[in-house]
Amino acid sequence: MKLILAIIQPQKLEAVKEALNKVEVFRLTIVDVQGFGRQKGRSEMFRGHEVATNLVRKVQLQIAVNEDFVEPTVNAIMEAGRSGVEGRIGDGKIFILPLEDVIRIRTGERGPEAI
Repeated sequence: MKLILAIIQPQKLEAVKEALNKVEVFRLTIVDVQGFGRQKGRSEMFRGHEVATNLVRKVQLQIAVNEDFVEPTVNAIMEAGRSGVEGRIGDGKIFILPLEDVIRIRTGERGPEAI
């Protein structure tokens, strides 16, 4: 089992959800997050004054999958989350972490069956 954390641009969320549905990944958690990497923030106008914001809004997807679904999930996120053919700085990142155990609260099922 793996936990996939994907940080993407908010405007790509619907396209990524559609791509995940096509590879039969229906269960995910979505979290609004802020951060910066190579983008290093941006400037905005607020009440007539330019204000530097060093945090950029992103969306984090948290997806628990069994081993067979790791590559299809990652490929779906990459294809739908990329800007243009080659992508751009700020398109996001995908982290794949080992998932030690999962427990479904309702039934008490554990492991791959609980996903």
